[in-house]
Amino acid sequence: MNITDENIDGGKAFDFGKTSADYAKFRDIYPQEFYDKIINRQLCMSGQSVLDMGTGTGVLPRNMYRYGAKWTGTDISENQIEQAKILSEGMDIDYYALSAENINFPDESFDVITACQCFWYFNHEEIVSKFYRMLKPNGRILVLYMAWLPYEDKIAGASEKLALKYSPQWSGAGETIHPISIPDCYDEKFELIYHEEYPLYVHFTRESWNGRMKACRGIGASLTEEEIAMWEQEHLKLLTDNAPAEFDVLHYGAIAELKKK
Repeated sequence: MNITDENIDGGKAFDFGKTSADYAKFRDIYPQEFYDKIINRQLCMSGQSVLDMGTGTGVLPRNMYRYGAKWTGTDISENQIEQAKILSEGMDIDYYALSAENINFPDESFDVITACQCFWYFNHEEIVSKFYRMLKPNGRILVLYMAWLPYEDKIAGASEKLALKYSPQWSGAGETIHPISIPDCYDEKFELIYHEEYPLYVHFTRESWNGRMKACRGIGASLTEEEIAMWEQEHLKLLTDNAPAEFDVLHYGAIAELKKK
C-alpha cells in the first residue's frame, strides 16, 4: 500500500511491502544492547501484554519473545505481516494487517504499546485517544529508534550520498543524535517519564549493508525496479572499493517512554 505524506520525502509515495523480502533478511539487525534498554525499563516482559505498532516483519516481537510478554503486532502492509508470520513460526504472536488509525482493540488490553522505527508515520491526533483507551492504568507507550550516523561514519556517509543521488528528497538522510520528538497532542493524556540516546556499533558484511540500505524507505520502498538495480550496482562497487569484507557502522539508538496519566 503506497503511503504519501507531504512531511516525508517531499510527498513521494513509498511502500515497505515492495521491499518485504529484503526487509525480512536485512533489517533484523538490532544489537543486544538495544533490547537491554527495554528490559532495563522493566517493559515487554513476562506478565505483560504488548501491542507493537508498525511491526513490519515482526522484528521486535520475535527478538523479545524470549522475555515472556504476550505480543500482538500490526502493520499497514499485508506483505510485511505475511513475512512476520513466516518468521514467527512456533511463536505465540498475533499479527494483523491494520493501519495505525484503524486499530480497535478492547479497552485496557495492553500494558505497553511499542512503536519502533514508525512513530512519525502515524496520524497522532487521531490515534492518541485510542492508545490511551487500549492501555491499562499506568500503561506505557515505548517509542524506539535506531539510525546510522552519516557525518561520523565514512561508509554510512558515502552510502547515504549515493542513496540521495537516486532519491534526492529522501528525508531520512542526515541523521544526528537527538531525542525522539513527541507531538504535543500526547501531553494531555501521557507524561514523558524517560528518554535516552546512545551510540551503537552494528556489524555488517558488504552484502548485508547493501541489503540494509536497499530495504530503506529512500531505496527499496520508493524507487522503481530499474532504479533500484542501478543503485545497487553502484553501491556494491562503492563497497568493494572502499569497505573491507566485514565492518561496523556507527549508529545511535533512542528510546522514549510515556506513561498513561
